[in-house]
Amino acid sequence: MKVISARFGLIGGMLICGIWSSCANAQVISDGTLNTTVSQSGNNFTITNGNRVGNNLFHSFSQFSIPSNGSASFNNAADVQNIFSRVTGGNVSNIDGLITANGSANLFLLNPNGIIFGGNAKLNIGGSFISTTANSIKFADGTEFSAINPQANALLSINVPIGLQLGHNPSAIQVQGTGHLDIESDIIPTIRNPSPTRLQVQAGKTLALVGGNLNLNGATLTAETGHIELGSLGGAGLVSLVPTTQGYKLEYGNEQNFSDIQLAQKSLLDVSGVNAGSVQLQGRNIRLSDGSLVLAQNYGNLAGGDIRFQASEAIDMIGGTSATTIRGGIRTNTLSTGTGGNISIITPRLTLQQGSGIENSTHGVADSGNIQIEAAAIEMSGFSPLTPIATNILTGTYGTGSAGDISINGDRLVISGGALLTSYTYGSGSSGKVTIRNQNTTVMGKTPFEISSSISISSFATGNTKDLILDTGKLQILDGGALGSLVFYAGNGGNVSINAREAIAISGVSPNTYSSLGSSVIRSSPQLLKLFGLQDVLTGNAGSVSITTPNLTLNDGGIVSVTSQGSGNAGNLNITADRIQLKNQGSIQAQTESGNGGNIDLQVGNLLLIRDRSNISATAGGNGNGGNININAPIIAGLENSDIIANAVKGRGGNIQISTQGLFGLKFRPQLTPENDITASSQFGVSGTVQVNTIGVDPNSGLVELPASVTDPSQQIATGCSGTQGSRFVATGRGGVPQNPNQQVTSDRTWSDIRDLRAYRKTGNVTAQTPTSPEVIVEATSWHRNANGQVELVAAPSPANIQPQLTCAVVPRN
Repeated sequence: MKVISARFGLIGGMLICGIWSSCANAQVISDGTLNTTVSQSGNNFTITNGNRVGNNLFHSFSQFSIPSNGSASFNNAADVQNIFSRVTGGNVSNIDGLITANGSANLFLLNPNGIIFGGNAKLNIGGSFISTTANSIKFADGTEFSAINPQANALLSINVPIGLQLGHNPSAIQVQGTGHLDIESDIIPTIRNPSPTRLQVQAGKTLALVGGNLNLNGATLTAETGHIELGSLGGAGLVSLVPTTQGYKLEYGNEQNFSDIQLAQKSLLDVSGVNAGSVQLQGRNIRLSDGSLVLAQNYGNLAGGDIRFQASEAIDMIGGTSATTIRGGIRTNTLSTGTGGNISIITPRLTLQQGSGIENSTHGVADSGNIQIEAAAIEMSGFSPLTPIATNILTGTYGTGSAGDISINGDRLVISGGALLTSYTYGSGSSGKVTIRNQNTTVMGKTPFEISSSISISSFATGNTKDLILDTGKLQILDGGALGSLVFYAGNGGNVSINAREAIAISGVSPNTYSSLGSSVIRSSPQLLKLFGLQDVLTGNAGSVSITTPNLTLNDGGIVSVTSQGSGNAGNLNITADRIQLKNQGSIQAQTESGNGGNIDLQVGNLLLIRDRSNISATAGGNGNGGNININAPIIAGLENSDIIANAVKGRGGNIQISTQGLFGLKFRPQLTPENDITASSQFGVSGTVQVNTIGVDPNSGLVELPASVTDPSQQIATGCSGTQGSRFVATGRGGVPQNPNQQVTSDRTWSDIRDLRAYRKTGNVTAQTPTSPEVIVEATSWHRNANGQVELVAAPSPANIQPQLTCAVVPRN
């Protein structure tokens, strides 16, 4: 019943006091449990007495509501440090007037049934203000100041408060107002235009709202150089109060159940001032809409405080609508010698839309703060509907100080519709470093104002850019999206390092804009040169690009490049991949207009495929030399008018060196043709060299000329053993001879006979001997009688002896 009555009390208060001037029943009444005394004069209430214990003063009310143009004044002693006030009657506190207190006392307002601050609510207290719908306040000695169990003789504490104990279903806190004015500039620092209706504490103090759902509609909370704390809990839990120099900081346990925080209708949380303050928001869902803004401008010489958002489910930021041109989000500016504060966001899901932004910039000699985001899923999209201001996460410098770093960790990052994630310099200071570590990154599309969705490090003046590092699983750059380093004047571009553990796909064209990854020096538009008073001089050098991935695909005009459109040099481009495919005018480029072309080094594990008018080029215009191209791939195929080019105009053509096992389609030619060409020419200078090394074949070895005269082999070869005797080859033992000629000898132990066999070796040298020729019998053809009277048969002469075949004979040893 307690919870139900609290809810109906809040709803009833909102209905009855929706128009604050008609709240005739608003009043401040003591509940009698303490010595609190309330005197009334019209709509003004004076609060005296109470129970004092040490420097703590305790008050107890059955109702605490202040009408418009009314006031509630705590008439406390000047040496009181803390005023603790509770509301026990079960009604919502409707506050649309002024709350004052004497001295520098901190004021705690405790009402478990809900609190509503109207547009006319104001604070005039010397210390911090903590408004909460907690059930009780706990102290270091274990005592508890409870609003749900008020006891007339309760023990009150002399100690400092250590925490706020919330119930199982904390009631809401609502703050209403007219919102801040939307006069600002995107080049100079934001002009502060807080609403005349606002809750404000003294400089250096804390303004905290802690309860259930927190709804700020057009509200302005101000704590110059101080601390603003919004905490929303959805269940029972203890919120710790940690004393600081600015009052209190709240800490939340790991097991807390949180509720929602909403800032709408141009609500403003402002901690700007000399040495800017800090802001912390903790809840389940945190939503900033309609140009609502968290602002911290540092005018001092000390570091600004940090801005921290932490949500258990999601953080949503939505920029301007048709009713406002202001960009909502978080913004810090450094305007003097003190560095800017850091911005930290922790949430499972972060969404930025319609020109909202998270920005940290410097306009002087000091460095800006860093931005660190821990989010499983980040989605950035679109732009402000009335201006070309894109949704963004950025750090930047307009002076000599450096921009802060951007660090993003999570699972998925999607940037679309012209949204920007960048660190830039418009001055002599350097940009920050951008580091992204996640599982999937997608950059796609652009705005109707020709602003590409991008992740970048950029220089618009003389300052250099630092590095961009992306460590991801899959990277997709689609439909005109871009990723890389950009230089528009005299600064030097930083290096871009990409490691994609699964794949990189760069594809698609948004009208007049190719999807791209690289480092470029690009000529500025006349409008931009005029805006910043820059000369039309482009002398910066592009940074280098390093890519490591198993699969790189460039399709439909996708580009990986290092480029300079000025007199500076293009950087080097190094790609290590198992497979690279360029299709439908995909390209890998290293180009300059007048400086030296950059070098391209491709280390491919399996296949390099170039087809359908795609190319790999390292070219230079003007007097520059073409860059060098080094390709190492087992298989290289070029099809459908695809080329490998290292050309120059007046300078020397670059050198091309290719190492491969198979080169298909591509051929060296002195100039480009409609075929698949490899060329390193110079239009007016010296051409470069092209060397193709096919692994296993030395194309430079040439042919060996054989002698003209031929020798009779029959006179050079001695016949050995007779074929009648036969031959044999015996391999004895293990491991001595491989099983086939192509097999190496194994590591098996060989058989070895260590006996002395000299006594058995009785054979001599083997020599080739001529055996005795057999006699040939010839048939008799006639007869005659010899001198002795004997008859003899006569035959024709015997034929010449045929050379006998050599045979083997063994000569015994003596």
